This record gives sequence, structure tokens and C-alpha cells, in this order.
Amino acid sequence: MKGKILITSLLVLVFSLPAFAMTGREIMEKSDNLPEADTAMSKMIMRIHKGDRMEEKAFTLMMKQFENDEDKGLIAFIKPTQIKLLSHAHKGRDDDQWLQLSSGRVKRIASSSKGKPFVNSHFYYEDLSSVDIDDFEFTLIGEDKAVDEDCYKVEGVKTTGERVYDKNVFYVRKSDFFVVRIDFHMDGEFHKFLENYDVKEIDGILTPHRATMHRADGNGKTELFLGGIKYNAQIPDVHFEKEALR
Repeated sequence: MKGKILITSLLVLVFSLPAFAMTGREIMEKSDNLPEADTAMSKMIMRIHKGDRMEEKAFTLMMKQFENDEDKGLIAFIKPTQIKLLSHAHKGRDDDQWLQLSSGRVKRIASSSKGKPFVNSHFYYEDLSSVDIDDFEFTLIGEDKAVDEDCYKVEGVKTTGERVYDKNVFYVRKSDFFVVRIDFHMDGEFHKFLENYDVKEIDGILTPHRATMHRADGNGKTELFLGGIKYNAQIPDVHFEKEALR
């Protein structure tokens, strides 16, 4: 009997080791390796809450993967104003971003402006940039719950390019390694946090249908609602060229 208990305990220990032995980097690699589409098209509603005021905006979003992981994305507002944000992701350096104003003028978003609000929301230009895990150093700092899910808690510090945040803390769902929350720390303080809700599988891709960026002090939030999405549709490259903004 004692021998059987010992063997059983050893088996439990051996088969439990991979979960406990995973590093922060390994957890984020599993998250990064989740299925993703070559292209995506969707309609979004943005609701900005500040005090007793709520402002609603609507935009379309198009994204496409290019060679060398240099993805490109275009946000085009439908209401209340018609402005566009074009982003080009790059391996090993900061994304390029251009903003087309309602006047038609196009300006490049400088790296020093990545920490500024986008269209008066609680999202910054940095939040609309791609996340390359090779640009971060990750540390597993524990486990916690986020949006009622059991999660690994992984701290990430950006080591490449402009650093807007001191650190980010990613809450990675244990069940499938999907990131359901991110805490953003700035100037030595917990600044804001993003939560993903109503995560559903569409064409094999885990997709949040609602996301909310909250101020850490509770004074305001911006909600995003997914109005429809289509994956792997044909999108001409011309839509993502800087010249197309003019």
C-alpha cells in the first residue's frame, strides 16, 4: 500500500511539473501561438465615458498579415467625424502610424506621442500598436482571477523601441492561454486596465466581442463593441498604403 501511494504521488508530481515550471515567456509564447487570421474586417462601436457624459463613435477596422510578421491595420471612422488611422507593424522596432484628419491632412504619429489619447478615448496610440513578444521581457509573477477566469499573471517590460508604460501585467487564461486582461503601469503607478469579455470562437479564432479600457481610479472608461467580423476575406494591399490616405 505504501508503495502504491508513493508511486501515485510521484506520478501526480511529474505530470504537474510542466504547468508549474512554465516561465512567463513560455506562457506568452502559447498565447502568441493561438490561431489567427490572415485578414480581418469588422465594424466597431466605441463609447467613451467621462463623468456623466458619454460620446459614441463608429468605425470600421481592417487588418492584414504581410511577410516577416509586418502586419498592417486601418481604422476608418464613420461617425461623428471621418478620420483614419493607418498602422504598419515592424519586427524589432516601433510601428509606424499615420492619422488622416477630417480635413484630409495626414500627419505621422511620432514615437513621443504614442502615450497620448486616441480620439479623446482612454486608448492611447500605443494601445493600437502591435504586440511583438520579442520586444518584451516576461516574468511569471503568480496566478489570479480576471473576468471570472483562472489566469496566469505575467509581467512584461518592453525592451525595444519607445516605452510608454513602465510595465504591463497580462492575465492569461489557463484554459486556453487567451489574454483576458492587461494592467498598464505608467510613471510608477497602476494607470489603467483593459478587459476582454464575451470571448467566442469564430472560424477557429478566439474573438472578444466586447472590450473595456478602465481608468484605474474609476474616473472613466472606453468600451468597444464588435458589430460583426469576417476573417480571411480578400483585402487588396492598396487599402494599407500610406498614399491611400490622401
